[in-house]
Amino acid sequence: MKTPPRFTPSSAPLMARVQGLVGESLRRVETIFAEEISSRSPYVREILDHLAGYRGKRMRPMLVLLSGQACGKVGDAHCMLAAAIEMIHTATLVHDDILDDATTRRHVATINSRWTNETSVLLGDYLFTHAFHLTSRLGDAAACRSIGRATNLVCEGEMSQIGERGNLDLSEETYLEIIEGKTAELCAVACELGARHSGASEDVCRELDGYGRDLGIAFQIADDLLDVVGNERQTGKTLGSDLEKQKLTLPIIHLLAHSEGTQAERVRDLLSRPGPQAREELLPLLVATGSLDYARTRAVEFTVSARQRLLCLPDSPARQLLDEMADFVAIRSA
Repeated sequence: MKTPPRFTPSSAPLMARVQGLVGESLRRVETIFAEEISSRSPYVREILDHLAGYRGKRMRPMLVLLSGQACGKVGDAHCMLAAAIEMIHTATLVHDDILDDATTRRHVATINSRWTNETSVLLGDYLFTHAFHLTSRLGDAAACRSIGRATNLVCEGEMSQIGERGNLDLSEETYLEIIEGKTAELCAVACELGARHSGASEDVCRELDGYGRDLGIAFQIADDLLDVVGNERQTGKTLGSDLEKQKLTLPIIHLLAHSEGTQAERVRDLLSRPGPQAREELLPLLVATGSLDYARTRAVEFTVSARQRLLCLPDSPARQLLDEMADFVAIRSA
């Protein structure tokens, strides 16, 4: 099967420039990733081959390498950290697809739909354990602790989201806490470790952590918007799963907060018994209440905050690319 493009056309010039700056290191990350998870089992190798086309944008490895480049030089430790963080992220995608009953991701069948839920659970575990094994080879206890803590927070965020399913009174504050854990934490640790392993000061490491955190929050808000208004052919993954699983996201939270009377009753009724028509019926209400615009505005606000944090860095091609990545995540269409 031909591997589909990993980036939308609108992102192609940006990604070409990223490749021009850190492409060799990104290729090294891919080699480390493949070597670390290789298996003698034909069954496991078949799954891992499928996984190669299933993975996404490699944003987190890019963040490790660009943060490192912006703070100094990129070395093999950066590549190993980037591969480990990408393994953890990929494991969460594999497990997410089980939770969402998703059938496609990046235009290919999900592991759970092509094989079984049992295989997906074990594959996610396989990726987690290999990530920790790879990190331990660095001989850097602090990096191990940082990645371990980030993984804990990712899992905690995912569990918190499950615990809030069907809670129609979920606040924006709690929603942001959840996505900070489940999505932003890995982006934050990617940037922080990239800076730290290039010898950056504690203040710069702290700002790069904040950049990754703000970027990750903006990315997740944009992703949640796509779940409501995106096109499956363009995004290449199953959409509408948040509504199907009664997971409230920012546009829905805003809609609930700005609906009254019969409209409020209608929205709550649609959310309490989700089905194929819920997404279609909610869309005009989301437009009328400005809920989609509100969510987009909040995503942009987080990207503005992310870009401000880059002012601690000297001007460089790497810093410019980090700045442009912040702009891209809020307006992406896939």
